[in-house]
Amino acid sequence: MKTYLIKAGKALSAVRQDGIVRGGKRVLSAFVSQFGRVRPGDILFVTNGVGDSARYRAHHQKEELENRGFKCSVTIQDNPLLARYADKFKIFIFHRTLFTTLVAKLVANIKKNKGEILFETDDLVFDAKYLVHMDFFQKMNALEKKLYENGVGGEILRDPYVKTCVTTTAYLAQILKTYKKEVIVSKNKLCKHDMDVAEKLIAAGTGSRDGFLRIAYFSGTKSHDKDFATIEDALVEILQKYPKTKLFLAGPLDTSQKFHVFSDRIERFVFVPRDEHFGNIAKVDINLGPLEKDNPFCEAKSELKWFEAGLLGIPTVAVDNQTFSEAIEDGVDGFLAGTTGEWVEKISRLVESEDLRKKMGQKAREKVLRDYTTVNGHNEEYYDFLKSVG
Repeated sequence: MKTYLIKAGKALSAVRQDGIVRGGKRVLSAFVSQFGRVRPGDILFVTNGVGDSARYRAHHQKEELENRGFKCSVTIQDNPLLARYADKFKIFIFHRTLFTTLVAKLVANIKKNKGEILFETDDLVFDAKYLVHMDFFQKMNALEKKLYENGVGGEILRDPYVKTCVTTTAYLAQILKTYKKEVIVSKNKLCKHDMDVAEKLIAAGTGSRDGFLRIAYFSGTKSHDKDFATIEDALVEILQKYPKTKLFLAGPLDTSQKFHVFSDRIERFVFVPRDEHFGNIAKVDINLGPLEKDNPFCEAKSELKWFEAGLLGIPTVAVDNQTFSEAIEDGVDGFLAGTTGEWVEKISRLVESEDLRKKMGQKAREKVLRDYTTVNGHNEEYYDFLKSVG
C-alpha cells in the first residue's frame, strides 16, 4: 500500500508541475516501463523510475558497460516479475530503489544464489538524516515524502551482505565510505544518442540570433530555487550592466521580485523531453551552474549541468565547489565562481568576448567527448571490478 501511495504522490506532483498532458505522459511512461522486457545477462540494473536519474545511472551506464563487453539489462522496482531474475544475472545494481516486497524477494533470492549486489546512488537521499539539507523535501506533498522517510535505498546500503557502492562524485564516495563500504566512482556520462543530437544541432548553428545574448539556467527539477538565489544579485548586476542580455530560465523555478523590472528580458521554458532540452541549450550563449555552498545535499550533485552544455560547445560559469573544480579547469574549459563579485566578473568576461565564449566552449566540448560519454568510457577500475565478481 505504501508504494502505491508514493506513486500517487509522484503522479500528482508531475501533473501539477507539467500540466495534464505533459505530466500525464510522464506518469504513463513510468507505468508502461514496469512491463519492459528483461533479457538475461551479466548485470541487471534495478532502478526506481524513468526520470533523468534512472537515465544516467542505469541506461547510460548500461550502454557504457555494453561497449566493454558486458551483457546488461535495466528494469524498474515495480516489475511484477522482479523476483524471478535472481538466477538470470551475476551482478545486481540497485539504484535508488525502495525496499518493497518485490525488491526484498529479489534480494533474498540473489543471496541464495550468491550473486553480487551493488548499492548505487547519485544523490544524498539514502539516509534520512540528510533531509534537513534538502530544501525541496519541505515542499513535497505528504505522499511523496514517504519515499524518503527511510532514505532511498537505505536498507540495501545498510545490508552487511552488500560490500560495494557505485556513485557519481568523490564527495558522495567520501560519505559512503563512512558506512564501511568499498566505493567506486563512475561518473555520469552522455549516451550515443545525445552525441548524435548535439552533432545535428551544432551543424545547424548554435547561439542566439536576435541581437540579444542569452545567459541560461536549466533548473531541471523544483529543488533548485535556493541554488539560483545564490546568484540573483550577480545576475541583476549583469542585466543592469548589459542591456542586450536576456535570462533564459528552463524548468520549474521561483525567482525573487528583484527580476520584475527585467520581465521583458526573461524567457521561461517548461520541462521538455530530452532532445528538446539539448535544443534549448543550443539557443543560449552562456550556461550557469550555481549551487548552495556548504550544503551537503548540493555538494553531492554531479557536474552534468557543465557537461550537457559543454557537449554543444556552450561555456559554463559554475559554483566553485569540489565536484565542479575537479571537472573544470578554471579559465580554460569553464569558469568557477564563489562570491557575487566573482560571478559578475566571470560572466562579464564571457558577455564581452565572443572569442572567449567560443574558445572556452570548444575546450569544454573536447573534454566532454573525451571523458563524459559512454562511447569513450575509460573507468578501468569499475570494469575490472565487475569482471572480478562476475
